[in-house]
Amino acid sequence: MSYLSRDLSVLAYANGFTLWHYTTPDAHTAVRATGYFNAASHMLRLGDMILANTGVGGTAVAGILLVNANAGGSVDTADLTQVGAADTD
Repeated sequence: MSYLSRDLSVLAYANGFTLWHYTTPDAHTAVRATGYFNAASHMLRLGDMILANTGVGGTAVAGILLVNANAGGSVDTADLTQVGAADTD
């Protein structure tokens, strides 16, 4: 799949910073790739954070992405920092 604008929403905004939420069945390895969020380049700013729920309906991974580049319509996020640890029970 690919980025879907309907799955990106604002959770909070203050002082030029936006905290986003994004949910997708795409694997976290696809979501963290440079260019995945290019269609949202007009909204995303350096330093914005995206709480991501990836692999929904399959192998779910949740984490935080940091927008670390956005120039000329090309968006890059730092690799997903996973939230939580493996559940052993």
